[in-house]
Amino acid sequence: MNRIIKTFAIAVTTLMMAASAWAADIIVVSHGQASDPFWSVVKNGVEKAAKDTGAKVSYRAPETFDMVAMSQLIDAAVNQEPDGIVVSIPDGDALGPSIKKAVAAGIPVISMNSGSDVSRKLGALLHVGQEEFDAGLAAGEKMKSMGKESAICINHEVGNVALDARCAGFKKGFGGKVVVLPTTNDPAEIESKVKASLESDSQVDAVIALGASLAGEPAVKAVKALGRGEDVAVGSFDLSASYLESVSKGEAAFAIDQQQFLQGYLPVVFLAMHAEFGLIPGGNVPSGPNLITKDKAAQVVELSAKGIR
Repeated sequence: MNRIIKTFAIAVTTLMMAASAWAADIIVVSHGQASDPFWSVVKNGVEKAAKDTGAKVSYRAPETFDMVAMSQLIDAAVNQEPDGIVVSIPDGDALGPSIKKAVAAGIPVISMNSGSDVSRKLGALLHVGQEEFDAGLAAGEKMKSMGKESAICINHEVGNVALDARCAGFKKGFGGKVVVLPTTNDPAEIESKVKASLESDSQVDAVIALGASLAGEPAVKAVKALGRGEDVAVGSFDLSASYLESVSKGEAAFAIDQQQFLQGYLPVVFLAMHAEFGLIPGGNVPSGPNLITKDKAAQVVELSAKGIR
């Protein structure tokens, strides 16, 4: 974390000295739509970086989780010959050829959010994000420390290797029984499926969601609706103001914060600095994980509501 703070401080200092002279053209291609509460925070980070650096920045994403459409967006970005491309990599096999095409064209690429395991292999300069397996491990260990023994892991984006890694890490850290519950990203469906899972297996005493707004909030509702708040602990990756309120009230146990604002902000700053000065950090920048429990939740609710946390 000290490394992130130092890098961030250097970037901001440089910005204050020379931002008015920058004119980089940067394209961000993610697998998450800006209308998704999680990705809207990423986009806020992108927009703040564009404002701070003076760079021209475009944010693009497919209409749904669609690797073919996303690879086409990356190809289109390459054809525009920008000064840099930021890309999330939820599926290295599907997106690899398009990313390699960008690198072969001499376009600097930074990956963010997902793909830390394949980023360097595909030619990206670095990755900004969290190690998803390790984040899952931390979540599982936290649930285990609470005395929980049987859990469901809600996967709302089946096929996203980052979410698969979260469930896998959680299972290892948890040590008990873990059943993956596949869903769409419809909160109503998620609430219904969590209810059904809890009703069909009374031994389940833990629920881990892989996204706070899409899955964490409906999971809390499902547990409350069944009157099982005393024995079923809910944890979630990522943040939302409503979910954090549940954590602060003790209705949810914790959140795993990957600070996605930084995932949007830092790659744009780094690429703008690279275009202007040839500067780039020497390695990956870990934006998380950070464990948010009841004692910390209230402090970040306001920032979450503002689209920063």
